[in-house]
Amino acid sequence: MARPDKAAAVAELAEEFRTSSAVVLTEYRGLSVKEITELRRSLSGNASYAVVKNTLTKLAAKEAGIEGLDEHLVGPSAIAFVKGDAVEVAKGLRDFAKTHPVLTVKGGLFEGAPMTSDDIKKLADLESREVLLAKMAGAMKASMQNAVSLFAAPLSQTARAIDALRQKVEAGGDAAE
Repeated sequence: MARPDKAAAVAELAEEFRTSSAVVLTEYRGLSVKEITELRRSLSGNASYAVVKNTLTKLAAKEAGIEGLDEHLVGPSAIAFVKGDAVEVAKGLRDFAKTHPVLTVKGGLFEGAPMTSDDIKKLADLESREVLLAKMAGAMKASMQNAVSLFAAPLSQTARAIDALRQKVEAGGDAAE
């Protein structure tokens, strides 16, 4: 690679690959510049979205030690480099594709593992991290409440038995009966 601008582009892409928790490859053919800008804004909290050249991306992926993307790097490609919540990015791409059907998710990587477009659709169908954590906290709270009830039951039964005996003795009955 003789040109310094291309070498810099490859180095920048390789660094994006290294620092991203996930990447999602898309085909943007048919989207206007305004629509791509809108997509970038919608993903901006969790990912950066860049139109890339396939040959430079292949070189950058190889330099970053990433495999499994070459088959997706055909036709016009853009990559969402995920720095935040991958589920939110997948949902953002899915929702954008509903209103702009020309956007196609090709595949990607999630924590180093290759993903197909179907895998990314499944990821988009997951509930958000906050909802999953809330459900887990609710389940843990219910388990703790069950444990408290289980441990408290013998004590409350003993207290009721003693109270019944006390009432019987006060009523003039014999506690030994």
